[in-house]
Amino acid sequence: MASNRSEISNGLMHQFGLVFDSLRSNSKEQSAVLKDFGVLFRENVKEFNELQREKFQDLINKQERMLQSTEERLEKMRETVDEKLQKTLETRLGQSFELVSNQLLAVQKGLGEMQTLATGVGDLKRVLNNVKTRGVLGEYQLQAILENVLAPDQFEYNVQVKKGNSERVEFAIKMPGNGQEGPVYLPIDAKFPQETYYRLLDAYDLGEKALVEAAKIELFKAIKKSAQDISNKYIIPPFTTDFAILFLPMESLYAEVIRDGDLAQQLQRDYKIILVGPTTLAAMLNSLQMGFKTLAIQQRSSEVWKVLGAVKTEFAKFGDLISKAQKKISEASTDLDILVGTRTRVIQRKLREIEDLPEEEGKKLLE
Repeated sequence: MASNRSEISNGLMHQFGLVFDSLRSNSKEQSAVLKDFGVLFRENVKEFNELQREKFQDLINKQERMLQSTEERLEKMRETVDEKLQKTLETRLGQSFELVSNQLLAVQKGLGEMQTLATGVGDLKRVLNNVKTRGVLGEYQLQAILENVLAPDQFEYNVQVKKGNSERVEFAIKMPGNGQEGPVYLPIDAKFPQETYYRLLDAYDLGEKALVEAAKIELFKAIKKSAQDISNKYIIPPFTTDFAILFLPMESLYAEVIRDGDLAQQLQRDYKIILVGPTTLAAMLNSLQMGFKTLAIQQRSSEVWKVLGAVKTEFAKFGDLISKAQKKISEASTDLDILVGTRTRVIQRKLREIEDLPEEEGKKLLE
């Protein structure tokens, strides 16, 4: 359009220049020139309008084609973006659903295990609520510790500490006697005051000092009652030691009781009872085992000296027999040397008169 305007302007200017030149040259023909100028001007304006209309139409067509092409490209881009977004979304959603599914399966598995564990805990709780069953569990734990540390002949189960006495202690360690009939027993009994101990734990969880103190008093009373029963039933010197052992099958229970040092000293002083847990019992049994070994060595030392004396006597006899055998062997060696030397010389003198055969003929003949 700018080019068209420029071209038309140049054409008009040229026409005006011609007109003015014509006016100057010929004033007589002004009216005719003006008339021609008007006609020419109208024609040029008409041509300009038609040309401008054509240019505008071309521009509109180009714009329409450009818009259509742009819309087509945008549509393709939208389809591509939608396709990629759909694919990415499906992939991400699939991975997310798979991850969530795996986590749900893990949670379901964990819930199943927790249900199984809860069932087992419930069963264990029902078992421990039974006093007799709880006592049996304590006995099993005590028996396992004794069997792991001591030899089978160093302790007994369900022992009648004194003949004629109906009371039987769960376990008793055989201690060396002092020349009397039978061993001296060290009684060991397991006790598990679960109810009072659990009430103490609940009081700790609540954090109320009054409840904690009340629960401790009840627990200590139960421990004192158990120690008194063991002392009255199973400590019968000289058939037993003058003290016994009270076994608590839980380390936490033992730690709670032993935390109060006055209680442990009171039990030792008043009832001759020693409190032990699983770890302290094992340590005590190891100490006893070392004592047993030391005592056995002391008792066997005299027997060892007697055995060494007998070995010394037998060794002297053995030395005499060896000397006699050596003399006999020497005499036999001398006789053998004499016999071999004499007979060998005689045979050699006789063989000198015989001609030697070739080696191959000798082998064939001997074969």
